[in-house]
Amino acid sequence: MNVKTRHFGDVEVEDSKIITMDNGLFGFENYKKYVLLYDSSTDEIPNIQWLQSVDEELLALPVMIPTTIVGEYNPVVEDESLECLGAWNEDAISMLVTVTVPIDVKNMSINLKAPILINTETMKGCQVIAENPEYEVKFKIHDLLEQARAKKEAEGK
Repeated sequence: MNVKTRHFGDVEVEDSKIITMDNGLFGFENYKKYVLLYDSSTDEIPNIQWLQSVDEELLALPVMIPTTIVGEYNPVVEDESLECLGAWNEDAISMLVTVTVPIDVKNMSINLKAPILINTETMKGCQVIAENPEYEVKFKIHDLLEQARAKKEAEGK
């Protein structure tokens, strides 16, 4: 399938890579099909990827795996919220959070309150609300990313 994107131009995507979100995303309920894209010259998946709408080329959200920043991230969600994933086992669930990058990059944040869950076996996904009171909508990550980068450089990687 050919997907038109704002950031990557036209991209050919296998149908098996399309993520279907029957309820859409919060604020984008009319858009149901997405694909994960990233620009990398290596096989390594970068920290930040794009959740690109298949139907609207201008709808692309930066996302990342939350445990990259918050190692113990474990959102508590209502069981009914997970019905949209279909039958699943824990090993087949991938979790992402949206990234906000304002003009002042030092205020970059991730939304720990509303993770996106993807059943990698069925490619069904949904966005849910974490009941954990400690998880913020705007959890600032700039300093944490800088610390991780400095540590990686110091280790020679």
